[in-house]
Amino acid sequence: MTFAIELDMNVTLDQLEDTARQRTPVELSASVRSRVRASREVLEKFVQDERVIYGVNTSMGGFVDHLVPVSQARQLQENLINAVATNVGAYLDDTTARTIMLSRIVSLARGNSAITPANLDKLVAVLNAGIVPCIPEKGSLGTSGDLGPLAAIALVCAGQWKARYDGQIMLGQQALSEAGIEPMELSYKDGLALINGTSGMVGLGTVVLQSARRLVDRYLRVSALSVEGLAGMTKPFDPRVHGVKPHRGQRQVASRLWEGLADSRLAVNELDTEQTLAGEMGSVAKAGSLAIEDAYSIRCTPQILGPVLDVLDRIGATLQDELNSSNDNPIVLPEEAEVFHNGHFHGQYVAMAMDHLNMALATVTNLANRRVDRFMDKSNSNGLPAFLCREDPGLRLGLMGGQFMTASLTAETRTLTIPMSVQSLTSTADFQDIVSFGFVAARRAREVLTNAAYVVAFELLCACQAVDIRGADKLSSFTRPLYERTREIVPFFDRDETITDYVEKLAADLIAGEPVDAAVTAY
Repeated sequence: MTFAIELDMNVTLDQLEDTARQRTPVELSASVRSRVRASREVLEKFVQDERVIYGVNTSMGGFVDHLVPVSQARQLQENLINAVATNVGAYLDDTTARTIMLSRIVSLARGNSAITPANLDKLVAVLNAGIVPCIPEKGSLGTSGDLGPLAAIALVCAGQWKARYDGQIMLGQQALSEAGIEPMELSYKDGLALINGTSGMVGLGTVVLQSARRLVDRYLRVSALSVEGLAGMTKPFDPRVHGVKPHRGQRQVASRLWEGLADSRLAVNELDTEQTLAGEMGSVAKAGSLAIEDAYSIRCTPQILGPVLDVLDRIGATLQDELNSSNDNPIVLPEEAEVFHNGHFHGQYVAMAMDHLNMALATVTNLANRRVDRFMDKSNSNGLPAFLCREDPGLRLGLMGGQFMTASLTAETRTLTIPMSVQSLTSTADFQDIVSFGFVAARRAREVLTNAAYVVAFELLCACQAVDIRGADKLSSFTRPLYERTREIVPFFDRDETITDYVEKLAADLIAGEPVDAAVTAY
């Protein structure tokens, strides 16, 4: 099976991720090829008419005021992709690199960038051959697009730089040769079309967002398990009360918790607590044996995670719009027979979306961190032993040390939520005088996602420990599959041992997002 890109196709983020992860071959439809060719023919006509067009017969960036004859087009375009390939740091993983490549193909397939059709075909061929350009992750301004990351791809396609192929890093020329692909020959506008867009931040942002969606979806079930482990009340999740507050995400969370915990014998019916307290009422004020309400980290779960669900939907819509756009400059519209100098390469939409993703994931991390604290503190856990240490407390420290990690990562995550989208710095002799840092925001979201997964993993570990102490046979049918899946990875702790490997495995499983009743065979 191949993934065929159609002219009027709205590529979804699921399709983008699945195609990149599964290394599905990509092909362009006849209608795409026709429009790409038409756009190029319009540009060729403009060149014959000696129109002055940015990146065609002018230089670029800070040399925008310099004229360059089209006879020097190939040298200009090769100079461009070499000059801006200034990223540094570790190389992006293969899946992210492929997602970025496919994002650029989707954008160029809109047929408004006037790239030479043969060079678009070669970009597709490089992706299909399994050649993965080495893309250093740091250094993109995210305006004029992701010049550095996309230039690394363009260089490999032109037979330069470095790539991973058949599990080895080699020169781009060697990778092309072994795959039987001739290097691109860049004509006017070609190098610019390959690098002048938001496909880097869209590709990376999609990989992070899709993983975040899986984590948050699983976290709703973790939340239900924590309610059971902490003997929390279910009435605050009753859909009837959430009907008076019309936020979609809040209602979704409340409904899942209410329905999921319906058959639990660990979660508490508030009426039982009320009756107990009524029996203790006297003629003077005094402390009751129970509290009539749970702490916010339990009771306010729909109000806290609801906004997270809603913002993930908005982020997804933004990324999908950007993915299916012509994010290039200049744009050549064949139906108008006109060229437009513009700013479609600017990544502010994605930068702000990634900043919001950071805040959403930090919210999840804050919530998980607070629940961990309740599990650890016997005065707040409704009868659980301190640090969930049932056997030999004092001689053993139980899960005390795990909170060190979660508190550290939570604090670190909060510092990472400072928005990148407002950090603009001018560059290029004030030509690029306001920039988005969208790629940096996406990288930061990737780090925040990793932290969130670790903290949630430890909450899940604590919840299962608490449930075993209270009696796992009383679990709801909603949480039991998650409990059993977790127990395939992590044992009940009746002795102290290092938990790092367990947390790593749980975190990876949470982000993978496989059905919770699927067997765990990867560990």
